[in-house]
Amino acid sequence: MSKEIKVALLAIVALVALYLGFTFLKGSNVLSSNKTYYAKYDNVDGLAVGNPVILNGIKIGQVKEMQLLPQEMNRVKVSVELGKEVVVGDSTVASLSGSLLGSKTITLFLGKNSKIYDGGQELKSYTVASITDAFQAKALPVLGTVDSTLLKVNGFLSKDAKVSIQQTLLNAQGSTEALKNLLLMNQRNINQITTNMARLSGDLAVTSKKFDRIAANFSQLTDSLKSAPIGPALRRMNVAVGEAQSAMTTLNKTLTSTDGSLGKLINDDSLYNNLSNTAASSNDLLVDLKANPKRYVHFSLITFGGGKDKTKKETTKKPNGEIETKTKNVQTTSQTSLSGDTVKKD
Repeated sequence: MSKEIKVALLAIVALVALYLGFTFLKGSNVLSSNKTYYAKYDNVDGLAVGNPVILNGIKIGQVKEMQLLPQEMNRVKVSVELGKEVVVGDSTVASLSGSLLGSKTITLFLGKNSKIYDGGQELKSYTVASITDAFQAKALPVLGTVDSTLLKVNGFLSKDAKVSIQQTLLNAQGSTEALKNLLLMNQRNINQITTNMARLSGDLAVTSKKFDRIAANFSQLTDSLKSAPIGPALRRMNVAVGEAQSAMTTLNKTLTSTDGSLGKLINDDSLYNNLSNTAASSNDLLVDLKANPKRYVHFSLITFGGGKDKTKKETTKKPNGEIETKTKNVQTTSQTSLSGDTVKKD
């Protein structure tokens, strides 16, 4: 064999090895017996050749090729290579979904197939809206609004307005410095206030303990009152009040009734009239007695003789029925007595 044939064969082997290695690095195995299917999508941004095809969280294949279809409104035909053990059919859905990092994968969802595919058929396609797409859809209008707002703010902030804002910031800085100096000057007062607050907190803690003791004593008092025999005492007091009410009612009836002596004395006017008439008669008598005393009183002076001895008999009846008579001598003396005769007024 000539050298030229050897070089040609070597070049052919190298090219074949290069092709096989290139396809292997792309994730495709030319010598394998995998089956190829395809699906069509409107947008495959983030999807690349070699990205995995997932079934129930397990990689069962990869993206083999992507082709733009101008005749179908620029849709993209994506060819996927699946293992020969994977069974797909007319109910299989190839869902295109993305991750937070922007890369996309194709996830297969299997259903009850009425027809089994053996390779080269088109699978149903579905595109899941990712968080990035939703954020972009929401953020782009907001960014446009923010941009226009910034433009308006820049237009509003003219040279004079900027000077005014700077002056305002300088005034705020000056106010901050003045407040700082004021705090430094009154640091001693602030420390005193802090000390007083700490002392007040301590006093409140002591007072709280006293209140706790008061509450405990009050609780003991209520427990004692609860266990005390208040019920019988209240019942006895209620009975006593009832008896007092009955007595007052009876007394009231007695005072208002004219049947008894006390009721007649209080309610009958005849006793008052008699007493009034008696007082009037007594008054008239005293007036006449004062004017004419001789008409009512007569005075006489009687003088008795010298003392004489007289005898006196005392008769005593004993318990047995006998009568005992005793004689006693009585010594009398001379005396003078003043006697008066009262003459009744005619």
